[in-house]
Amino acid sequence: MGDLEKRIQRLEDIEAVRRLQNVYGYYLDKCLYEEVVALFADECEVRFLGGRFLGKEGARRLYLGRFRERFGGGKNGPQYGVLLDHIIVQDVIDVDVETGRAWGRFRCFLQGGRHESTPSDRAEQVRRQWWEGGVYENEYVKENGIWKIKVLDYRPYWIANYEKGWAQWPDPPVFVFTSTYPEDPYGPDVLMADPPRMWPEPYVVPFHYPHPVTGQKVPVP
Repeated sequence: MGDLEKRIQRLEDIEAVRRLQNVYGYYLDKCLYEEVVALFADECEVRFLGGRFLGKEGARRLYLGRFRERFGGGKNGPQYGVLLDHIIVQDVIDVDVETGRAWGRFRCFLQGGRHESTPSDRAEQVRRQWWEGGVYENEYVKENGIWKIKVLDYRPYWIANYEKGWAQWPDPPVFVFTSTYPEDPYGPDVLMADPPRMWPEPYVVPFHYPHPVTGQKVPVP
């Protein structure tokens, strides 16, 4: 493959990865968890709230188990009164054309809650309304010409009660996994060595890319 072909391929791959991540966000918004799991490679990993969910089975446990029960009432698809608008922006994507691997950093802003008219005893399982902000540092792999999510690493920076805002965070404190599967039926396979640390701590998720001017890796305290 010549230099021009590589440049064109890299641009096409960057756009494909961006589309893949944005599609993930739209499916997640509407509790389409079966469609979400189908976006992952077989040998995938999801890192979420201090837990590592390994392989497609781990992804199913998180999305088709914990998330679908908590937000979807045990069903696939949007539910009455559930708001999970999941805005993904500010992407930085790098692709290795030779190996079919890519890395992407995205900012997430979420508006979530459950409407007060929700006729269900499950209503209290979700805060009425909340704000959330975080960062994805993901890895992707190209299999048979199709880009898939290899590692999805979501690190929330802050979660706040809608009425009080983030200055009075935490309200309530953020949940972090403390046990694994099968002790927790919907828990992770492994606990992360570096569980999320959030506002007001000045935590920085490590950057997958070097500084664009100096070419040096940016150190993270």
